[in-house]
Amino acid sequence: MTSRISIARPQSSNYNPDPHGLSNSRSSTGYRSANPDDPLEKLRAFSKQVEDAVEIYAQPLRPHLPAIGRFMIVVTFLEDAVRILSQWSDQIWYLQQHRHFPWGLSHLFLLINVVVMLGASGCVILKRYTEYSVAGLLGVVVIQGFGYGLIFDLTFFLRNLSVIGGLFMVFSDSMMTRKKLFAGLPTLSETDRRKYFLLAGRVLLIFLFLGFIIQGTWTIARVFVSIVGLAACVMVAVGFKAKWSAAFLVFVLSIFNVFANNWWSVPSAHPQRDFLKYDFFQTLSIVGGLILLVNMGPGGLSVDEKKKNY
Repeated sequence: MTSRISIARPQSSNYNPDPHGLSNSRSSTGYRSANPDDPLEKLRAFSKQVEDAVEIYAQPLRPHLPAIGRFMIVVTFLEDAVRILSQWSDQIWYLQQHRHFPWGLSHLFLLINVVVMLGASGCVILKRYTEYSVAGLLGVVVIQGFGYGLIFDLTFFLRNLSVIGGLFMVFSDSMMTRKKLFAGLPTLSETDRRKYFLLAGRVLLIFLFLGFIIQGTWTIARVFVSIVGLAACVMVAVGFKAKWSAAFLVFVLSIFNVFANNWWSVPSAHPQRDFLKYDFFQTLSIVGGLILLVNMGPGGLSVDEKKKNY
């Protein structure tokens, strides 16, 4: 039986175990900032914590986010169709007396709007013929703006730009689903188109908040919310930390919508009720577009995506 003897190698006084400086004495324990006291490093660490929290808490809802987002985007069209049907005679009177529609054309105008809004909204919810449905709803937004004479109203214009942004998000979501179905086929042009639709959708979605900033009475709380919200809008538009900035806007707009557009607390005979109800459901549509953004991400034309390549 032999014994194992360790023989120590004599080392000179100038011996260096790492002559080329290739070792790394710092242990890899996840995210560590170069300088913990640096404000920029603290901000990066905080943003990463927020991103992780959004991912964790959104995980149970993630399979349902696309359906929730699509439904919320088209809910304003469903409400508008129901409102036209329930106020048919008032709508006819307004178009004929104030917009000077001839008899028959006013009826046809309203009927086309109702049929397209109900049919296209149902198709968007069921994910059937999404491209044609989105095109139909875009047409409704345009013809209603001209038909009711609201195309030059700034608030109406900004809100409808955001609704159009939500419809672009629906279209992008359908393109992503179709890409998964035909994963083995060349989809370069489809991917490029989706990038541009996502970019347009992101930019248009923030116009509702811009409308909120430029109207209303200014208070200290309103100034604070406007500054923070504007920063989140810019981040959504350029695609920087887009998921959690969109999640923040979903939270802010949802709270604002409940307290500012509480149409259910206004008597049914009050004329303000219809305006509050209209604003409430339009804001829900924009929140739906932001939910789709949280689910899909900002797309290829964004700061977040470019950072992955460097």
